[in-house]
Amino acid sequence: MVLVNHTSRAKEPRFLAFDLFCGAGGTTRGFIDARGYVVAGVDNDPMCRKTYVMNNKNEFPPFEPPAYLQYDLLPGLDGSVEGQRRAMERIEVLLNSVRLRYPSLPLVAAVTPLCQPFTRLGRLGRTDERALQHELDSTLLIQSVNFIRKFLPDVIFSENVPGIDNPAYGGIWSEFITRLQELGYVVGDARVCASRFGVPQYRRRAIIVAIRRSVILPELKTAARLDLPEEDPEADLITVEKAIGHLPPLEAGEAHPTIANHRTRKLSKINLQRLASVLPGEQNTVLAETAYGDLSLRCHVRLRERTNGRAGFTDVYTRMDPHKPSPTITTKCHSVSNGRFGHFDMHQVRGISLREAAILQSFPENYVFYPESAITPVAKMIGNAVPPKLARFFITWALERVDLAYIREMRAV
Repeated sequence: MVLVNHTSRAKEPRFLAFDLFCGAGGTTRGFIDARGYVVAGVDNDPMCRKTYVMNNKNEFPPFEPPAYLQYDLLPGLDGSVEGQRRAMERIEVLLNSVRLRYPSLPLVAAVTPLCQPFTRLGRLGRTDERALQHELDSTLLIQSVNFIRKFLPDVIFSENVPGIDNPAYGGIWSEFITRLQELGYVVGDARVCASRFGVPQYRRRAIIVAIRRSVILPELKTAARLDLPEEDPEADLITVEKAIGHLPPLEAGEAHPTIANHRTRKLSKINLQRLASVLPGEQNTVLAETAYGDLSLRCHVRLRERTNGRAGFTDVYTRMDPHKPSPTITTKCHSVSNGRFGHFDMHQVRGISLREAAILQSFPENYVFYPESAITPVAKMIGNAVPPKLARFFITWALERVDLAYIREMRAV
């Protein structure tokens, strides 16, 4: 089947959008790069505001950044949804204002709640308070249906960890799909690796793209579901060395004087020795025999003793392989004790910098995370983000299946 579509005029954006659970702006950046106009991002974290607003100026008139709407979208103890109501009111005002200039563009909604409630590591060692918060956060995807029902966007994009469809989490993913279908959407979902979309990182994700049946191309109106692509055929596999090898060298604990966020975490003497003893791509089992003696983690030694030699987490305190995409960039990407986050260059005994982590997430090199002097909160923003290239690809793919001529005819002033 050949899909036929119409390109939007260069003098206006291709679509309007709002971004729920926007964080530091990965999805919004991808949408703007896809020639969208994002009116607002909604998130409850005040730490992300400056990063989001300063980096995401829209590229069409009136050339303003999206509004950062700080609201809690969870219902209160009494069942009230005051945060949702206020966010909806603000989005509606912003949309109406921009629609005066662009009355006939499709509307896109991004729905990307935090992934921690649906990860195995996110559930380890949790306090009762953190467990309760994760339980509440796991419902945010379903809460977003209220926004879908209110605004009836033409396209919906959602991204999360693959484990979100695990029945242990209450069937949140499948329930979300069912509710979208009940609202008149043709839905597709897939498990993809970001490395196959031009992101220099092995990052498995669950993706949903939904298009209103009323605006989908005629040849797709009877489709039961959308078949989402598993790769971008035009994207190259980008290695760690190709992505970050050009950046100036640093030492552990050093910050570059002019490159924003090119900053690394300090390392203790023993961790410097561990990282110096591991070649790129090696497992940490080599730490049992080094020039400094046995540098194995005591917990790993005890595990091997209890399990007749079975190794634990073999990627901690190790270096990335320069000839492959990086491992998944997490909120702990600044710490070599939390994964294979050591720099591949043997002359640089350190973990990757925040700038390097952001590049591996496919953020532009001029995307500045604030506060610039901080490490832990910035690493959290980077690790929680949707890779902009992934968002850009899927929204572009979705719009190619929307009948833009029909939308223009129906909504033109």
